[in-house]
Amino acid sequence: MNYNYIPWTREKAPQICDLWNRELGGQFPMRLELLLQNSFDDANVLQAGSWIVLDEEQVVGFIVAKRWQEQGELVLGLGNGWIQALLVHSDYRGKGMGSELLKRAEQALKASGAKDILLGRDPWHYFPGIPVEYTDTKSWFERRGYEDQNRDEHDLLAAYAPEQTEALPSFPGVTFRLLKEGEQDQLLTFLHRCFPGRWEYEAIQYFARGGSGREFVVLEKEGSVIGFCRINDAQSPLIAQNVYWAPLFGEELGGMGPLGIDSAYRGSGYGLAVVQAGVHFLRLRGIEKIAIDWTTLVAFYEKLGYHVWKKYHSYTKKAE
Repeated sequence: MNYNYIPWTREKAPQICDLWNRELGGQFPMRLELLLQNSFDDANVLQAGSWIVLDEEQVVGFIVAKRWQEQGELVLGLGNGWIQALLVHSDYRGKGMGSELLKRAEQALKASGAKDILLGRDPWHYFPGIPVEYTDTKSWFERRGYEDQNRDEHDLLAAYAPEQTEALPSFPGVTFRLLKEGEQDQLLTFLHRCFPGRWEYEAIQYFARGGSGREFVVLEKEGSVIGFCRINDAQSPLIAQNVYWAPLFGEELGGMGPLGIDSAYRGSGYGLAVVQAGVHFLRLRGIEKIAIDWTTLVAFYEKLGYHVWKKYHSYTKKAE
């Protein structure tokens, strides 16, 4: 049977969302709002490498490829191309559809100048790699030249009892507080100096979408930002990575991270403290479950009661 391969188009988004939830929704439930945010509104979607497969009018497969295409000084993943997602309806597998989609994406990424192709990890990503339980998926990509980087990434989760509180940390000479509206330049200057790249980019995007500052805990010393922790909830202006899978819960899910401390002030306990401050403010909002996404620092977060919730393997391939 001949299937129709069509370019990536927004009008098929509801069907793509339905297909995702049919195949992956039990572990990674998709919302149309999230799909539009990450796979259609991201300027880095490579149109030439992103395709939809139709059986008559039904969406039965798709692939999303990305290449950094934004203008400006900030560049993420120089030389990288990304496969954000590749999915085929389970009733249509074994017909070469996935291989054809991947071939089209890889050809477009190579033509765009990509030197390496990463599975996930893209700007506005869904996954930092292949979920470890998808062993067939890992084998499928390995047969097509993708190599396991032997680097495990984790999503973590902690649950707090309703009566459980987390005090705001107290250190001499420093203050933990939420960023206020109009203070974004102070934070962005800090991020550009100490954490240029993805974290800075994500903060810029947050403010561009109307963020007021309530999602950022800052650590201040003598009026200057020396550390930060981002927190997210259902009222945040965009769906952040650590709350992607919130529909799995019957209650609101909070998210925490990224976080970082100016290198000149590390070794003073501020790192763990800024996490505690993030928990403090989320608990004040009545949030009892908090997720942390895409981290290798499992032992660090275990000190505050977090445990591994989801695990991923990183894969990459040379664009030949």
